[in-house]
Order: sequence, then structure tokens, then C-alpha cells
Amino acid sequence: MNARSAADQKTIVAAMSGGVDSAVTAGLLKKDGHDVVGITLQIWQEHAEQGSHGGCCSLGAVEDARRASAAIGIPHYVLNFKDHFGRQVIDRFVSEYAAGRTPNPCVECNRSVKFDELLKQAEGLGADLLATGHYARIRLNAETGLYELLKARDAAKDQSYFLFTMTQRQLAATLMPLGELSGKSETRRLAREMGLALADKPDSQEICFVPKEGYTRFLAEKAPETHRSGEIVTSDGTPIGSHQGVANYTIGQRKRLPASNSGPLYVLRLDAATRRVVVGSDAELYETQFAVGALNWISGSAPALPLAVSARIRYNAEAVSAVISSSPLTGEVQCTFETPQRAVTPGQAAVFYLDDVVLGGGAIERTGASTDTMPQE
Repeated sequence: MNARSAADQKTIVAAMSGGVDSAVTAGLLKKDGHDVVGITLQIWQEHAEQGSHGGCCSLGAVEDARRASAAIGIPHYVLNFKDHFGRQVIDRFVSEYAAGRTPNPCVECNRSVKFDELLKQAEGLGADLLATGHYARIRLNAETGLYELLKARDAAKDQSYFLFTMTQRQLAATLMPLGELSGKSETRRLAREMGLALADKPDSQEICFVPKEGYTRFLAEKAPETHRSGEIVTSDGTPIGSHQGVANYTIGQRKRLPASNSGPLYVLRLDAATRRVVVGSDAELYETQFAVGALNWISGSAPALPLAVSARIRYNAEAVSAVISSSPLTGEVQCTFETPQRAVTPGQAAVFYLDDVVLGGGAIERTGASTDTMPQE
């Protein structure tokens, strides 16, 4: 694929999920004079909601994308990605929970489905660019010659956290027009101007492939070992109760825990090997340091470390001041917060920023200080 050029007409594949964001993205590019082709990925599973307002796995979402494409005046195709999505996203989701970790399937979907396999499909069709409805920005840094991923103009809708796995090649071949908008209200206004019936369609808030009964029942069916009983113990190892599976718990959770005379208890750690849920006080949830693995750096190479950054440890958390240092023996990065943060959760993504620019990120591996960290300069 060629790098973007706003002045030239391009052939662009628009990834259409059946929601208003991707539909407006396609409409804006069509209005700008590009040849736009809408593609929807068939990834729904047998249990997926099939209503008109189902998630992106639903048959209803595919029909919404088809109707939106017709209204915009672009061709629309559906590609069967069910097996690929199952292997790359669902199976990894299950295995992470079985290991006592809390994964973020949206990160993996972006990595292995949208900006890997779908990009290859777009290339195969001879398209110049792939466009998505993400709220983030891409720019070419004239001084370095490298593409940069930036937060969206609207901080409330920014989705750059989910996109830290992108590479230089992927950024060069991708458009995200909504990142420049002032927010979702502007997107819906544009949808109404385009005459799109889904202008007021609600946003999907749940994990798209998990049925309405919830992820714990889903895991019980997919990986029964995640629901084997075990002990609930305090941070000093004292047993105080039992549970029906570590998959029923996440770090920071208060529900389904025994009462305590010393105050409310919260989940501190999950040990899948021993099937132990470790609990303690709210104060014990706060961490200053943690290790990050499976790293991706947007520039293609790691920055000079140690480095002062802003770090975000979950999508709905603020980015806070931290220092990242290298751990050469493990290939990980040690992140040290300026002030302790609550419920640092293994399996979730840690994403590092310099102002609005995403440096990269990785998976939170474990909390606590590393014995393999380069000394601070």
C-alpha cells in the first residue's frame, strides 16, 4: 500500500462494523472523492446476539453495515473471519483467564485481525489504504520520517490505548478520520446529514463475542478448569473461605468475598496454579512498580531508557506520570509510578505516552520491583 495523500484520489477499504463510527468514516472518505469499498468481517459465534443492535459479532450488525453502505453509495462485502477470530482472539482470551490473568480482547482484535489480516485482504484487493472508525490520529513526522500514533482530539473518546500494537507499515497504510472530530456528538450529527439510519444506534459496551449471560459462564463452557474450586486466602496466606473458580474474580473486586472484621476485602492477586484468590485491604491494592512484556514500540525500536512518560494501565484510567526502565535479561520494561496506582492487573495493557504521542506498550506481567532493571542515570 502507498502512504496517504489527501490531494490524490485513493482506493480505500473501509472496515465497517455496523456501527455509526465506521459508517461515518466511509461516508467522509466517499465525500472527499475517494473510491471506497466497505468490508465487514463475519466473526460472530453461534451464541452471538442477532438483533439489530447487537455487537460487532452479530448478524444484525452486518445488515446495518450493508444498509449504511447502500445509503453512502459504496459497494459492500462480507469476509468470513470466524475461524481466524476464534483462534487469535477468543482462544487467547480463554487461555489468559485460565492462567489467572485479565486480558483485553479489543487489543488482540486490533493487532491480529483488523491491522494484520484485514490489511492483507485490503492489499489483495489492490486498495491504497485501510480506514477504520477509531478515535485516534496518525501523522507523519517530517523530521524523523516516521509515522506517529496520537490521542484523538476528544480525550473522552480517545481509543489510542487499544492501538499501541500498530507498526510503521500499518500506520502508513491506515486512515482514522474520526480522530480529528470534536467527539461522538459530531459523528452522530454527520451521520444524520448523510441520512444514515444508524445515526442514533447505541454504542456496544460489552465484549462482542461473550453472550448476555456474561464472561464467567462463557469461560465455564470453554475452559472448565477456570471454575475449579479453591481457597480464598489473605495476603499472609491465612485461609478464610473458598471459591468456585479464579475466573470469577478480577484484581480490585469486592463482590463474592467473605466478610471481615477488619473491614472490606478486595482481590489482590490470582494464582491459577494453586487456585488461590488472595485478598486484602484497599490499601494493599496500590502498587508503585510493575513489569511489562510483549512490548511494541510504534517507531519500530525502543526509546532510550530510562524515560519519563505518562502511563495508562486500563482504558478508562487516566495516564499518570511514570518512569520506564529496561530489564535487559528478560526483555521487559519496568514501570515505576510517581504515585501508587490502584489495581494494577496482569494481562491488561500498559501504554506509554509522551504528551499526545503513543510510544508503545505491552502486557502487564507482574507487580513489584524487578531485580533485573538497569540503574537510573
